[in-house]
Amino acid sequence: MIRRYDFGHPIETGAVVSKPPVCTDDMPRFAVVQEEGRVSFKVVMGEDDLVFGLGENVRGINKRGHIYRAWNSDDFSHTENKSSLYASHNLVLFSGKSGVFGAYFDDPGAVTFDLGYTRGDEAVITSENGSLTVYYIESESLIGAVKEFRYLIGRSYLPPKWGLGYIQSRWGYSSENDLRTVVAGHRSRHIPLDMMSMDIDYMEDYKDFTWNSERFPNLKRMISDLKDDHIRVVPIIDAGVKEEAGDPSYDEGMEKDYFVKKADGKVFVGAVWPGRAVFPDFLREDVRSWFGGLYRPMMEAGVEAVWNDMNEPAIFYSEEGLEAAYQQADAMRGTNIGVNSYFALKDAFTGMSNSMEDYRRFYHVIDGKPVRHDKVHNLYGAMMTKASAQGMKAYAPDKRYLLFSRASFIGAHRDGGVWQGDNNAWWSHILLNLKQMPSLNMCGFLYCGADLGGFGCNTTEDLLQRWLQLGVFTPLMRNHAANGTRDQEIYRFRNWEAMRDTLTVRYALIPYLYSELVKAAVKGDMMFRPLAFDYPGDDMACRTEDQVMLGDGCMIAPVYEQNARGRHVYLPEDMLLVRFRSSEDYDLVPMKKGHHWVALQMNEFPLFIRKGHVIPMAKTAEYVEAIDTSSLMLLGWLDKGTAITLYDDDGVSADIDLNAGLTVIDVQVKDGAVKAKAQGKHIDASRIIID
Repeated sequence: MIRRYDFGHPIETGAVVSKPPVCTDDMPRFAVVQEEGRVSFKVVMGEDDLVFGLGENVRGINKRGHIYRAWNSDDFSHTENKSSLYASHNLVLFSGKSGVFGAYFDDPGAVTFDLGYTRGDEAVITSENGSLTVYYIESESLIGAVKEFRYLIGRSYLPPKWGLGYIQSRWGYSSENDLRTVVAGHRSRHIPLDMMSMDIDYMEDYKDFTWNSERFPNLKRMISDLKDDHIRVVPIIDAGVKEEAGDPSYDEGMEKDYFVKKADGKVFVGAVWPGRAVFPDFLREDVRSWFGGLYRPMMEAGVEAVWNDMNEPAIFYSEEGLEAAYQQADAMRGTNIGVNSYFALKDAFTGMSNSMEDYRRFYHVIDGKPVRHDKVHNLYGAMMTKASAQGMKAYAPDKRYLLFSRASFIGAHRDGGVWQGDNNAWWSHILLNLKQMPSLNMCGFLYCGADLGGFGCNTTEDLLQRWLQLGVFTPLMRNHAANGTRDQEIYRFRNWEAMRDTLTVRYALIPYLYSELVKAAVKGDMMFRPLAFDYPGDDMACRTEDQVMLGDGCMIAPVYEQNARGRHVYLPEDMLLVRFRSSEDYDLVPMKKGHHWVALQMNEFPLFIRKGHVIPMAKTAEYVEAIDTSSLMLLGWLDKGTAITLYDDDGVSADIDLNAGLTVIDVQVKDGAVKAKAQGKHIDASRIIID
């Protein structure tokens, strides 16, 4: 059941595609308080109630006990004390003795979620705008609530199949030679690779839609050569356009009045990578259409994938903020600066970045009227994603495109995926990566993953190895590092062969992972789920946060501690442990329900398959298009027959027909033997254990 309630004068966000009529009765479960231009929604929580949702944010899968703020933030230090990251996904679900219910708060401005922080038994959600639409959700189960919400917001984006391949990336690949060298480093060692991702280094003076002709002398030839080697390039595009007369993007945007303005009618100027920059008003359809069209020359050169960045929008400083900091410094020049003055001076400069004052300085045009940016801040990145998607669809309407973004809002899940931002080479961020996956899935974002190995700081051999072992299962699998950190391509390390072997498992599992991804999108389901969704009556499962369900039949439990040679797991039912070392080297260990210590050497990682289920594996390959899905090996633990459905298609066509692409794999157990068959496929069931 979903009910809609309007408060104040809601701004249309585009998040919801299937709107129920507005209700005029009181909202169930929530006490509504309106005061001082704000509106709050209060819920009394039972002692054991769980709280899920909020998509990409810090802390646990169960969000209870902390205070969060929906405010898209350029913050690379993802520590537990933060309340905001790059995205605003305003869905919360409550689960306890009183049932399953929740709400989606469709508000593009700041929303605070006090989920038991001020009072441990009370959740208070506050819209700072005071104008929003709330969609109340009630269901008999958590997964039922998610499916109702997903129907409300529309089908999730699906990448081309090759988008599940391994991506190597770095802020620092500054020439064509850099790219070719890294590709050769992979191919010569038979390390699987499908994409090379390029950060701002490829641009001319960090200007969008430009290429440095000295370092990339023949873009089209390079892209063609790499594609001949089954490698696609993934260039970055930022939100800010350099303020430079003569730059085509800037000149046309100024001529057609496409950039956001201040109250006095002057174009707002803020600094990002190219220095002084202006910002397209992505909330306007005509601006989105224009900006999406700017991708065409890249696509004509052969680009099939893009990642959008800096689109919260990130602002290093504004003209006004910089001048205020200079004035404060000048006023202190020659004085005896004490401790308070010192910190005030320091804050004057460090506080320039992404300041609330700047976000109040410029306006968007919505329905012909000016709206101050802070009132709609969280929509900006989503609308940039929409612009990019429109441009890529217009160029090749019959093909799927690869697109992922840093900032997002619900609704952007229909246009692209997300990566989980500029993390660090910290062990805690492996666990954060895991915990964000089901929360993102709840909010419709299925194609997602983190920077494996960590973006900031220097990674280590064991950290990268363990993170790759988690990345095997995430749809977006990218190794990405910041400029100035150590090189972290797999082949740079002493134990590169073990890392390569980990990647062979990824490619062997792509038929299964791709099938589960497509089915989750079409059916409004989750690819990754908290254990509480599958085992609501098992308190231990409901409280377990370092294991998540994957697809219909699996559970993953990565190692995320330094120097660990194993980990504790809780099995809520009998499961088969697959202890992988490579796609061809693994152990099958039947395990009973309960607590277990699982020994895992540095080159080993687990996958747990629920008893009574089987999953397919293909022979591994060095790129996705070389995977042979006509011959599959089944892994599982059975005591009777079963059947699974596997989806496959050409991997690029825009139209997804689930019925046409499904193959039923029928598995029979009889007289101590197992046989499996599927139309048009060779099925090897020799690795299925019979109980």
